[in-house]
Amino acid sequence: MSDTDTTTETDASGAGQEAADLGRAGEQLSTAPQERAVPGSFGGRRAPGLAGALVWGFRETTGWIRWFWRQLTSMRVALILLFLLSLGAIPGSLIPQNSVDEVKVRTWKTNNEFWTPVFEKLQLFDVYSSVWFSAIYILLFVSLIGCIVPRTWQFVGQLRGRPPGAPKRLTRLPVYTTWRTEAGPEAVREAALALLRKRRFRAHVAGDAVASEKGYLREVGNLLFHVALIVMLVAFAAGQLFKSEGGKLIVEGDGFANTLTQYDDFKSGSMFDIENLAPFSFTLDQFTGTYEPSGPQKGTARTYEAAVTYAEGAEGKDRKAVIRVNEPLEIDGSKVYLLAHGYAPVVTVRDGKGQVVHRAAVPLLPIDNNVSSTGVIKVMDGYRNKDGKKEQLGFPAFFVPTYAGKGHGQMFSQFPALVFPALNLSAYHGSLGVDSGVPQNVYQLDTRKMKPFKDAKGEVFKQTLLPGETMKLPGGAGSITFEKEIKEWASFQVSRQPGNGLALAGAVAAITGLVGSLFIQRRRVWVRAVRGEDGVTVVEMAGLGRSESARLPEELAELAASLNAQAPTAPDPEPSEAVPAEGAEK
Repeated sequence: MSDTDTTTETDASGAGQEAADLGRAGEQLSTAPQERAVPGSFGGRRAPGLAGALVWGFRETTGWIRWFWRQLTSMRVALILLFLLSLGAIPGSLIPQNSVDEVKVRTWKTNNEFWTPVFEKLQLFDVYSSVWFSAIYILLFVSLIGCIVPRTWQFVGQLRGRPPGAPKRLTRLPVYTTWRTEAGPEAVREAALALLRKRRFRAHVAGDAVASEKGYLREVGNLLFHVALIVMLVAFAAGQLFKSEGGKLIVEGDGFANTLTQYDDFKSGSMFDIENLAPFSFTLDQFTGTYEPSGPQKGTARTYEAAVTYAEGAEGKDRKAVIRVNEPLEIDGSKVYLLAHGYAPVVTVRDGKGQVVHRAAVPLLPIDNNVSSTGVIKVMDGYRNKDGKKEQLGFPAFFVPTYAGKGHGQMFSQFPALVFPALNLSAYHGSLGVDSGVPQNVYQLDTRKMKPFKDAKGEVFKQTLLPGETMKLPGGAGSITFEKEIKEWASFQVSRQPGNGLALAGAVAAITGLVGSLFIQRRRVWVRAVRGEDGVTVVEMAGLGRSESARLPEELAELAASLNAQAPTAPDPEPSEAVPAEGAEK
C-alpha cells in the first residue's frame, strides 16, 4: 500500500472520528424522539419448519405493533390528530346539535330533507358524542401520553447528567473565537467555570475544557405545553360527562327552584347525577332595560340586568343580587346566566256571563331587535260557551312595545322600550289538544281541532288593543282585556361545568409552555485552554445551539469579552518566534 493510500485512510478515519465527536457534543439538545423503526420485514430470516414459521410470525407481528406504536406516539401524528380534532369541531359549531337544541335540529331536518339521511349516518347532529370524533379524541389522548412519558424520562436523565465534553476541533462549530493569553490554562478554566456559572450555565471541567449548557426551560416549556393539552382534553371530557345545563323563562315576580321539574329544558352529561343539582332558588324581582334613544345606535341596549332575590339551600337566608350579561350569579358551583328578555302582557279573559276564567301575564317571544313579539294566550279550564259546554280558547298574539299607529305601515315595533305598547289578537275556540299526551309548543297554537271566531265579513276575528282596552268576542262568547299592567320576563341558563377551572389552568399552562419553547434557546458553550509550545496559553471558545440563532454569536461574544478581561490577550510574537500550539499541524 502506498503512502498516499495510508494518508487518505488516516484522514478519512480522523474525519469520521471528528464527525462522531461533534455528534456527541450536539446530541440530546432536544427530547424529541428519534425515528429508528422502519416498516418492512421485522421477522428477519425465516427458519424452516413450523417452529420457524411461528417464531418468524411472532417477530413480524411484534415488529409491526412496535412500529405502529412509534408512529402513533410521534409528535407528527399528534399534530395531525389535533388538526383533525379541530376540523371535527367545525360541523359541531355550524350544524345544530341534539345536545344543545333539539328544536333547531328538527327545524333543520325539515328544511333540508335531502341532506338529513346523510348527516344522520355521519352523526353530524351529535358530533361530540359520535364514534369518529371519540376515536380521534382517544387516539390524540394516547398519542400525547405516549409521546410525553419517554420524553420526560429522557429530559430527567439529561438534568441528572452533565453537559458533554468539548469536541476535538472547536473550529467546526458554527460559533467560534480564539485568542492567546499569558494566564495559565488552569486559571483560565477556573475563570471560565465561574463566569459560566454566574451566567446560569450548568458547567463543569471536562479534561482540558469547560463544558456548559443553558436553556433547559425550553424543554420544560415544550413538555408543559403537551401536558397542558392532556389536561385540557381531560377537562373537556369531564365537562361533557358531568355537566348540566338548563333554561328557564321567568316573569317578574315569579321564582325558580333548582329541581329538574322546574326547567323548561334540561341537558346533562351521561354521568351526571340529578342528586348533584345544587339546592338553591331565586325570584326575579325586576328586569331593567334601557336603550339608546337616537342616532346610529338607536335601540341598542345600554342597561340589561335582572335584580333577583336568591337563597342557598332549603333554609338559606334571602340575598339580593343583580345578574347582567356575561356577569352570572354563582351559587354553590352553578352559574346563572342572563340570556334574553321580553314582555309579558297581562290579560284577563271572561266568559259570556262576565266571569273571569283566566288572568295571567303571558310571556311572548321576540322576533326582532325592537322586541316585536309573538305567542299564544291559551285558556284551558273554566270557560263555557253560550250553550254551557266546556271549551278551550286560543288567542294568537302579536305584541309591540312601540306601536307606530294605524296607517303607518305594518305592525312592527319601532323601539324596544315600552313607549306605545299595542297587542294584536285573533280568537279561536274548540280543543287545544293539550290532553292528547303529545307535547306542545306553548308559543304556538294547534288549530286542527279549533275553529276561528268570525267577524261580519266572515274572516278570522282580530283586533288591535291598547292597554286598558277590551276585545269582545262575537255572539256574546266572552271577552279579553289587555290590562294596563305589562310585566317583563327574562330567560336564564343554569349551568354547571366541572371542567372549566381545569380547562382554564390547562390553557394558561399551554400558553406559558409555548412561550418558553419559542423564546428560550437551548445552547452549549465550551471553553478550552491549553498551553502552546511557546508557553503561551491558547484559549478557544465555541457554541452550539439546537437551531441557528442570532442570539448565540452575540452571547458568545459577551462571554468572550468577559473572560478576556480576566485572561487578556497576549502580545503577538515576532514572526520568526511564532511557534504553533500543541496538537496543531506543523
